[in-house]
Amino acid sequence: MRVYLPATTTVLRTLVDEGTLPGPHTAFAVTPQLRQFYEVSDAEADEEELEYAALLAAARASLRLVDIDPTAARRRVVVAADVPDAAVQPIDDPDTDRGAVRIETAVDVSAVASAHIDGADAEDDVRAAVNVVLEADMGSEDAQFVVDQAEGHELAWYARQEMGSALELL
Repeated sequence: MRVYLPATTTVLRTLVDEGTLPGPHTAFAVTPQLRQFYEVSDAEADEEELEYAALLAAARASLRLVDIDPTAARRRVVVAADVPDAAVQPIDDPDTDRGAVRIETAVDVSAVASAHIDGADAEDDVRAAVNVVLEADMGSEDAQFVVDQAEGHELAWYARQEMGSALELL
């Protein structure tokens, strides 16, 4: 199953240097709950749109991780990995984002398909969003506006073998 792990540049550096991220992990995937949310009438969102929704949920979760990691660059990071279906358990909690899953196992770099990282142009907006993301989660419209500015930036795509080079460019 393809999962999207929220991360920081510090976490990505660990993955590149050590070759693994010890579990457990909270990640995002195309779950039945996510699929049901995006159904409109009898029409279903296609798989690519659903995966993009899971990626965006992971990118928002990345803001929360950057908030608690003062050494990380002020950029959102998402790692896309393919893990065995048996390792993935949906989180069925109304207080969590749709598509949230729990992975109990380590994620090896060989399972990584790609990394998605904000560009330099997003840093100011990400920095501002990191400062208010929890307020946005609690319903503040002003804070949500700031978070929306950061979420308006597209994440750049890097293949697994490009992750180290991408980190060197930061």
